Amino acid sequence: METKLQPIPINDGRGSLPRGDSSLAVQQNRVLRNTYMLLALSLLPVVAGAYVGSAFNFSALFKAAPIMTPLLMFGAMMGMLFAVTALRNSAWGVAALFGFTFVSGVFLTPILSVAAGFRNGGQLVALAGGMTAAIFFAMATIATVSKRDFSFLGKFLFIGMILLIVASLANLFFQVPAMSLTISAIAVLLFSAYLLHDISNIVRGGETNYVMATLGVFLSLYNIFTSLLHLLLAFTGERD
Repeated sequence: METKLQPIPINDGRGSLPRGDSSLAVQQNRVLRNTYMLLALSLLPVVAGAYVGSAFNFSALFKAAPIMTPLLMFGAMMGMLFAVTALRNSAWGVAALFGFTFVSGVFLTPILSVAAGFRNGGQLVALAGGMTAAIFFAMATIATVSKRDFSFLGKFLFIGMILLIVASLANLFFQVPAMSLTISAIAVLLFSAYLLHDISNIVRGGETNYVMATLGVFLSLYNIFTSLLHLLLAFTGERD
């Protein structure tokens, strides 16, 4: 029998809370705490995936097929996203989430291999990680402290993400460096806003499923990190 991860609904259908406002606060704090805990655990498969990708020289496949490989990567990640979504209400959802983050770690191999070719590559990877953490804490603080509802951003962010995906796929064929850097800069802004939106949604009780909450935050952090690293390598990378 499957173990359900979604909490019991706390709304009685009439807009009132059966156990008072304190019950809502406890519920929201539990979801947020469990999301952060699951997010921290999900970073371990990322590290493992990056190690496996490096050990099996995944970046060589990327170099051999610079267009097909990213398309296959995109398809694989979309498939994994559907799997996590389908299993989100069972204990298997956590396993699917860890599988997704592992694959994400494997797909970090190409950009990490590029960074390894720079004299200051290790420092730039650490800097990108630090900047990503700073953005996360800033957005989480705003979403937690502010009483404003940021759900209105959802539609605009979704449209922006679709346009960003289309532009990224188009640039696989055109290979315009300036366009690639522009896409990375926009991605940092877009997914920073997504962090604010998603964490605010958790805080306000709009998202009560730990797996989906963690997935949303992870995707934003992943895209922010890779985009920042791309920008840092382009502007401050020092080749040997």
